[in-house]
Amino acid sequence: MSETSDAMPPLVTLRGVSKRFGDVVALDDVTTDLNRHTSTALIGGNGAGKTTLLRILAGVYRPTEGSATFTEGDLTAHRRKIGVMTESTGLHLRLTAWENIRFHARLFGIDDHVARERSEALAIRLGLGAALDRRTEGFSRGMRQKTALMRALVHEPELLLLDEPTAGLDITSARAVRALIESLVDEGRGVMWSTHDLTAANICGRVMVMHNGRLVADGSLEGVLEEHESDHLEDLYLTLTNEATPEFKAGMEAES
Repeated sequence: MSETSDAMPPLVTLRGVSKRFGDVVALDDVTTDLNRHTSTALIGGNGAGKTTLLRILAGVYRPTEGSATFTEGDLTAHRRKIGVMTESTGLHLRLTAWENIRFHARLFGIDDHVARERSEALAIRLGLGAALDRRTEGFSRGMRQKTALMRALVHEPELLLLDEPTAGLDITSARAVRALIESLVDEGRGVMWSTHDLTAANICGRVMVMHNGRLVADGSLEGVLEEHESDHLEDLYLTLTNEATPEFKAGMEAES
């Protein structure tokens, strides 16, 4: 993965961000930056705070405390520069893949002809070219995932937020999605993807680990592993989140 220049300002800056829903603390004092030319894997268990963080980055939620800013100002004022793909996809199943994408493109003021050209190019890369004009109600989960990804990209956002983008994909399709993400990063986009797939996380230039609303690790994969004296991301994750079983911990101690 390409690395952003030190002189280039971050796309997004989070400082002391917390989010509470009543007595529930979903995010607790999160401070970090998201940069161009960087793919970031956001990993954590259910309830770790990943979805809340993504919604703050998307400008859907405002922090209860702290600040979340885009390069040029408040995140909520710059949603047009952000693309979002949710795990549930949210497609209108009675519409074709193209009609779903076109509807989204029009919301962003993209001309139909431009949107169609972009959609066709993305569909070819993702192996969905022949299905672009088919209704999505007959699509497999993987085909819906790819349609949702195309929809998130049609307005060419600077920051792309993905929730489990390879879930439900076969090996070939997952590889195509990862290749597309790598090319977007090389073009200068910032990409964050929330995933339980630690294999996919290994290809990212950066890893963030969430646990109980807190950011417990953040940095390049090599740097994070070295900092915590771990050889594998899975071992690191289990240790940081205290989800390792006694048997796992005993095995780790026996190997050391």
